[in-house]
Amino acid sequence: MSWITLKTTSFRWEAELMQQLLAAHQIPARIVDLGIASYLGAGSATALQVLPEHQRTASLLISPIEEDNSQ
Repeated sequence: MSWITLKTTSFRWEAELMQQLLAAHQIPARIVDLGIASYLGAGSATALQVLPEHQRTASLLISPIEEDNSQ
């Protein structure tokens, strides 16, 4: 089974939050640790991965909301 990295972050809690959001929409996701924990509690690099067939929907779900500034 092939997984695609959707996002990398230096905070595991952020990846876990995105994973929970995707799970709420029945999109399978996994978190992969990319290295050792960094110094002084700054976090450890992690990657959020999804299956290829869910990549587009998952990207839309975790992307920031675009604001309409055409007033």
